[in-house]
Amino acid sequence: MIGAATALTSGRAWLRAAVFVLAGCTIHLASMGPVFPAPQGDEERPGYVPTEEEEQLPAELRRQLVYFRSTEAPGTIVVHTQERFLYLVQPNNRAIRYGIGVGREGFQWTGLKRIDRKAEWPDWTPPPEMIARQPYLPRFMAGGPGNPMGARALYISGTVYRIHGTNAPQTIGTAVSSGCFRLTNPELIDLYERVPVGTKVVVRQAAVL
Repeated sequence: MIGAATALTSGRAWLRAAVFVLAGCTIHLASMGPVFPAPQGDEERPGYVPTEEEEQLPAELRRQLVYFRSTEAPGTIVVHTQERFLYLVQPNNRAIRYGIGVGREGFQWTGLKRIDRKAEWPDWTPPPEMIARQPYLPRFMAGGPGNPMGARALYISGTVYRIHGTNAPQTIGTAVSSGCFRLTNPELIDLYERVPVGTKVVVRQAAVL
């Protein structure tokens, strides 16, 4: 019985010590202020400048001329969200196809719009909804190589959405954005030079066969 009592007393002493240590850790962490999660690969990466090698897409996502049957006039942008491709319609049932990143679940949309503005190295002001999800993001970031908006932006009329570049090329082909469509900077620069203000934009969930 004495041995059991001694063991019980020792156990209680160890528990009190552990609680004291844990409490000390909690107080120490709290004094450091809130701890935000580190950015993940599928989130915005403000300040990161991708290398030329990182911007080299897999073959299936690279810009290419493809067969594309459509009733849309040449020069129209057609986005197929489910396929993760943007098509710039060309004559003779052809289109230039670009691999893109699209809106994550709950942020995808469809519609008929136009490009109403273009910008080189645009500034970035994350909307409040994005700040709520990723509180470590800056409230404003000037345009430049490390800006998540990338090298160019095509602003879609009547929305807060854009077709823009990215400093996270590994997200092309995925559904990660807040509703915008992203391309690598080299691919977006190519599209930007081909597309004037006023270009028609058709956003669909899937291809119409």
